[in-house]
Amino acid sequence: MSTNLMYFDRNENQYGPAPACFEVLRNAEIQHMSFYSRDFVRGVKSTLSERIAEVFDIPENFVLLGYGGEDILKQTVHCYLAEGEKIMIPSHSWWYYKSIADEVDGIKVEYPIVEGETSYEYDIEAMRAMYTEHKPRVVLISSPNNPTGNSMSREDLEALLDFMSDTVVVLDEAYWSFANATDESLGELHTRYPNLLVVRTFSKYYALAGIRIGFALMGRNLTQLAQYSARYLGYHRLSELVALAALDSPDYYRDIAQKMENDKAMFRDRLGVLPGFKVFNSEANFVLVKIPEEIKATLKEALTAQGLIVKFMNEDLLHSHLRITLGTQEQNRLLADAIVSFMEQKAGA
Repeated sequence: MSTNLMYFDRNENQYGPAPACFEVLRNAEIQHMSFYSRDFVRGVKSTLSERIAEVFDIPENFVLLGYGGEDILKQTVHCYLAEGEKIMIPSHSWWYYKSIADEVDGIKVEYPIVEGETSYEYDIEAMRAMYTEHKPRVVLISSPNNPTGNSMSREDLEALLDFMSDTVVVLDEAYWSFANATDESLGELHTRYPNLLVVRTFSKYYALAGIRIGFALMGRNLTQLAQYSARYLGYHRLSELVALAALDSPDYYRDIAQKMENDKAMFRDRLGVLPGFKVFNSEANFVLVKIPEEIKATLKEALTAQGLIVKFMNEDLLHSHLRITLGTQEQNRLLADAIVSFMEQKAGA
C-alpha cells in the first residue's frame, strides 16, 4: 500500500489559502494573541463582522460569527428546536443535520432530493406538502447540497421562503462560492425574509478549514439567536485577520474555482463513459459518481492500495456512489487515471 496518501474524502480544499493569509500569521503581534478585542468600543462585534456587513449591505448586528459553519448550525438548532418539535432536513445530505436534531430530541422529517438526468434536484412540491402536514419549527435547506452537489434555484428558494414565512429557515451555503462569483442579492434576501438565517463558512472555498471560522446573516426576527450566540469577549482575533486576508484575495480563489470547474468536466468526460457510471453535475468542490454496486469493494481496495482515499457512500439512499472531493489538477488526473485503469483491467479480465 502506498504511504503517500491523497485525500479525496473530506471536502477540504487541497490548493490551500491565499498567500496573504500566511502573511497575516507571519506578522502576528502580541495584541492579536494576548489581548481581548476592543472592537466593541466602536459599537460592533468584530472587524470581520463589520466587513461582512459592508459586503452584503446589512446592519452589522445581523452578522453572526462562529467556530465554522457547524458551530452556527448547532447553535441555531439548540436555540430554536425544543424536544418533540419537528425539523425538516434533506433526505440525501450531511449526517450532522440529524445528529444536531437528536441532541435536543427533535423530530426529523426528511424531504426528498431526487435523482434527475444530470443532477439531483429538490422536490419543491413535496417540500410544500410536507411543510403543510408537519408544521415544523425549523426547516434546513442545503444549497449546494452535500453530497449531491445540487443547488436550489433562486426562484424556488423565494417561493419556499414566501410559503414558509412563519418558520425559522436555515439556508446552509457552505459551498456557495465555487459556482457563483458574486452574490449581491444575499442582502436583499435578508431584508425580505425576517425568519431566514443564511450560514456560510471560510472552510471550503477559502481553504481555511483548520482556522474554523464561519458566519451567518440573521433575519430581524432572530434576535433570540443573537443573544444566545453573543460572545462578550469577542472572537479569535488571528482567525478574523486571516479571513479578512482571504476576502481581499478574490483573484486567487476564482482561479482555483475555475480549475475545479474544468476538473468537474474532466471527471464527467472520463468517468461518465465507463459502463454503469454516472457523474452528476455539481456546484460544489466535489462530484458524486454512481457506480455499479458489484465493483464497490474491489474498486475501493484498488484505490486505497494506491494511496487514493475516496469517500465510498454507505447510506440507505446512496450506497453505490463515490463522492470525490476535488484535489489539485494533478491529483484529480491521477485519480481519474486509476479508475479508468481499474475498469480497463476489469474488462480485459
